[in-house]
Amino acid sequence: MEWHQIVSKVTLHIVKVRTQNGYGTGFLFLYNEDKTFCGIATALHVVKQADDWQQPIWVQHYASGQTVFLEANNRVIFTDPATDSAVILFLKDNFPLPDPEDLINLLPSDFIISIGVEVGWLGFPGVAPDNLCFFSGNISARQESRKAYLIDGVSIHGVSGGPVIHGSIAEGTQIVGMVTEYHPNRATGEALPGLLIAQDVSHFHDVASQVQSIDEANKKKAEFEESQKNKTELEGSDVSTNVDVQNAE
Repeated sequence: MEWHQIVSKVTLHIVKVRTQNGYGTGFLFLYNEDKTFCGIATALHVVKQADDWQQPIWVQHYASGQTVFLEANNRVIFTDPATDSAVILFLKDNFPLPDPEDLINLLPSDFIISIGVEVGWLGFPGVAPDNLCFFSGNISARQESRKAYLIDGVSIHGVSGGPVIHGSIAEGTQIVGMVTEYHPNRATGEALPGLLIAQDVSHFHDVASQVQSIDEANKKKAEFEESQKNKTELEGSDVSTNVDVQNAE
């Protein structure tokens, strides 16, 4: 697949995540079973202060330009400090995000991208905060201890939380990670080209499993309550029939 085709598809899922202290990038990756709630992935450091202090968050859908305002009482944020990952879960309502069947697949949790593979990423760099920019580079190494990839490429302030993507004819477009930070080379005392650090999607798989479990629990609860209601109605019908028979006698 050509990069322009991949970028065109992924762009529809990109959001800018604003707080009182700055902004970062995020992307849609999750819906609950009845499609009422959606999940936005981003870097934890983008929303940490807003989450800790229960401050508002603005999520702007890049493709449509529309923004949803999220106060502390109408959102849930799943965080993982170990991987600098966060998921903002909120009621979708009329927010114009892509349909559930158009979600970009996450790389399977048991699959590791090989060293040398080219990947791309999207975000809103501080030097052009109103422009969604595309970057690309190659996987340089895998850091298993921190569930991250080192990538031969740059990340500018504002791109944190952006999706790292890969496309192939066999697997289509997949999200393989998320931009978290950039380590410049300062060996000579000045900033030289360094490496981008991208967390893998393990936290997002975990949150998707949690939401699925909640959905399943709610479904079972509803089924139980319905069965109890039917049982009560049936018992009430039996009592009514007995009373009628007794009155007839």
